[in-house]
Amino acid sequence: MPNATEIVPDYLLIGHITHDVTPYGPQLGGTVSYAAHTAAAFGLKVALLTSTAPDEPLLERLPESVAVLSIPAEQTTTFENIYRPTGRVQYMYHRARTLEVSMLPPAWRQARMVHFGPIAYEVDPPFADVFAKTPLCVTPQGWMRHREPDGRIRQITWEAASHVLPRSDLTVLSIEDIQHDPGLEAVFAALAPVLVMTRAEQGGTVYVHGEPHTYAAYPAEQVDPTGAGDVFATALHIVRNQLGDLWQALEVAARLAANSVTRRGFAGAPTPNEVAEALAAVAP
Repeated sequence: MPNATEIVPDYLLIGHITHDVTPYGPQLGGTVSYAAHTAAAFGLKVALLTSTAPDEPLLERLPESVAVLSIPAEQTTTFENIYRPTGRVQYMYHRARTLEVSMLPPAWRQARMVHFGPIAYEVDPPFADVFAKTPLCVTPQGWMRHREPDGRIRQITWEAASHVLPRSDLTVLSIEDIQHDPGLEAVFAALAPVLVMTRAEQGGTVYVHGEPHTYAAYPAEQVDPTGAGDVFATALHIVRNQLGDLWQALEVAARLAANSVTRRGFAGAPTPNEVAEALAAVAP
């Protein structure tokens, strides 16, 4: 039997899983964690390049079907979100290793779809050159973060945007990701072939070669919004490549994201039945 790193994946994820400090104990987090659950629900062969402390127990909370290559680090990337009357304050207490092209198994370079999900500026921009001819989704929030000496996170300018975004088939980010500089919406829209700016329950804006189009969100009773944006981006990337239609893919992604917010944690990830129902609704 071939090793998991010798199998060409349908969906390759690159980014850190995270150890999230919560009142309920350590929780698995990170864009790639939610994306892995979502891609697995589509029945795809999913691979994940990440970095964690050796024998990180949180890796066991990923779907069993996901092939994981974790580059050993002293510590797993560790975040804590503290909510204050003035808003959320985020701390990064530890950061695992930067992910570099040399760490990627040869078979994984042939992946059918790729998703960069940085959470702590850990995905080296040259990865974009490796996958220049592969359908690539970028969720860039982690490239717009800087860790202060006390661990507090502040938002910064993403210097590699002009290199990465033109090579990305799909870029998805939230309006919250650019609160520090709202003008970035126009800048990124001019660089990315397709940019989706999500606005939670208000839907969002899709820029196709710079031209804006709005889309609506599906109404849902919100229980926990965590990970909904990652579910949305992953589903959008997958369905767009499966059906070849951006607008049908947006409808599927919006349906699955709406389902996501009605449940807590990874219970919000879509089920195979929900995926089948959403696909049938747009392409019966």
